[in-house]
Amino acid sequence: MSIQSKIAILILAAGGSSRMGSPKQLLKWKGSNLINHTISKAIKLKAKDIFVILGANSDLIKSELDQNRVNVLFNRDWKKGLGSSISHGIKFILKSDPELEGILIMLVDQPLIEYDHYLKLINSFDSDSKAIIATKYSDDNLGVPALIDEFYFKELCDLNSDSGAKQLFVKYAQNVVSVANHKANFDLDTLDEYEQLYRANQP
Repeated sequence: MSIQSKIAILILAAGGSSRMGSPKQLLKWKGSNLINHTISKAIKLKAKDIFVILGANSDLIKSELDQNRVNVLFNRDWKKGLGSSISHGIKFILKSDPELEGILIMLVDQPLIEYDHYLKLINSFDSDSKAIIATKYSDDNLGVPALIDEFYFKELCDLNSDSGAKQLFVKYAQNVVSVANHKANFDLDTLDEYEQLYRANQP
């Protein structure tokens, strides 16, 4: 049985983009937009299921998605932050498939994360090790994307803050396996940040 058949992917795309001025998820990126660019990489990974969790502007964003390729969820408490969306998503996923052994968490605003890096996270996963496979950035910080073992699912379900899964990286530091990504961890919060990144990465 392949590793991919044991995991699901959760794409976090519920934010309100308050500093951006328009839905971040729909900003143009390489002939598509940020959310569909992320989904296309998730599809290539051939995980058991892909879930996209929406919140702000959900109807508009949902209309842009190929819903035959992903499962679309809605978090009414999206304003509480990433932790709330992770919690909502994990609860739904576990109800639909309680046999999953790991969940890969992806963000919609990390277009520089390549398919090969996601694959390295998956290939580093061992369902018997209770490991958290996290991304290590050029500044030595750990973050998402991250593949989290089922051992931590209950704690993920209890998240309710904007800190997301990073608190687990600290609490269970001895179980964290880092996979290096030598690019900076861009945080696309403003239009200027997006335009700078867009110009630097278009053909």
